Amino acid sequence: MAPAPAAPFTPPLLLTLGDANGIGPELVCRLFTDEPGLAASNPIGLIGPEAALRAHCQRLGLASFWTPLDAAAPDTLAGRAPGVYLLTPPRLDGLPATPGRETPAGGLAAGQSLEYAVGILARHPDWGLVTGPLSKAALNAAGFAFPGHTEFLAERSGVGRAGVCMHLCGPVLRVSLATTHPPLAKVPALVTYDRVALCLALTWEYVKRLGLAAKPVAVCGLNPHAGEGGLLGSEDEAVVRPAVEAARAKGIGAVGPLPADTVFHRAVSGEFSAILAMYHDQGLPPLKMLHFHETVNVTLGLPFVRTSVGHGTAFELVGTGRAATGSLRAALNLARQLTGRSATAS
Repeated sequence: MAPAPAAPFTPPLLLTLGDANGIGPELVCRLFTDEPGLAASNPIGLIGPEAALRAHCQRLGLASFWTPLDAAAPDTLAGRAPGVYLLTPPRLDGLPATPGRETPAGGLAAGQSLEYAVGILARHPDWGLVTGPLSKAALNAAGFAFPGHTEFLAERSGVGRAGVCMHLCGPVLRVSLATTHPPLAKVPALVTYDRVALCLALTWEYVKRLGLAAKPVAVCGLNPHAGEGGLLGSEDEAVVRPAVEAARAKGIGAVGPLPADTVFHRAVSGEFSAILAMYHDQGLPPLKMLHFHETVNVTLGLPFVRTSVGHGTAFELVGTGRAATGSLRAALNLARQLTGRSATAS
C-alpha cells in the first residue's frame, strides 16, 4: 500500500495565549490534546507563560503537548518539524497563573506576548499570527494603552490604526467593518469616503485571496433603506455611493450602498462574497447569530496574516468545560489557509 501523502507544508504559525487567566490557555490545552493533527503540517509556536498551560493540564489530567524553545532564538521555529512549541517572553517567565480572575498580570501576559510576536513577524512577515482573547481592561491596567488587538497590532507593525480594517467571518458570512468600536453617536462622522474606500479595497483583496472574487462585495448603507435617496439621511448618497463607484472604476467588484435589513439574507443565499458594514452592531449580530461558535476575527491591512477567536476572555467559563473550541480551531485553519502556498495571491 502506498504511503499517505504528506500534508502540504505551510509557514510557522504563532499563537498567543491571550490573557493568561482567561479562557485562551484552557482552549489551547483542550484543542491540541483532542486534535493533535492541527499541528501536522507546520510548526506552531505558542506564546505566553507556561504556568497558564500547566494549570489547565493539571486540572484536566492532560499531558504536556508542547516543547519549550529558547525565547531568545525564536527564529529557530522555522527549522522545526511540525508540532507545538512554546515561547515564553522573558518578562513572563515565572508569571503565576490565576485562572478565571481578571488581573493586571493577565493583561501583562497578553501585551508582552503581542510585543514579542510582532518582533518575530517583523523578520518573518510570511508567518501567520493567531491571537487568543484578551481583556481590554487588564491590558490597559498592565500599561498597554490600546483598546484591543486590532489597534495594538496596527500601531506596532507601523501600519497605523487608519490603515487596517476589522473583518469577521464564518463558514458562510464574511463581514468587514468600516468602523470598529466607537459610540454609535460618533459613527456618521467616521464613515468617510476614504474609510469606505480603504475597507472596500482591503476586503476585495481578501476575497480574491480566498478565491471568491467571482461575486462582489456588498456595501451596506449607513442609514435605514440606504438613505432612501437622501430622504432618510444624506451620508449614503454623499459618501458611501461615490466610494463604491470609484472602487468599481478601479476594477473592484462592489455593489451598494444597499439596505442592511436585506443584504445579509442575500449574502447567505450566495449573492455576495462578503459584506462591508458601516458599524459594529450593524454587521456582527447577523454573523454571530449564524456562526456564534465558529466566528474568526481577521485584521485586514497588516503586513502579516492575523486571525483571532471571535469571542472574549470568558473569565466566568474558565474551568467549567462549557467554552467551545470551534472558534480557535477555525482561526488556526484560516491562518494556515492564508499563509499556505496554495493561497491565491492578493
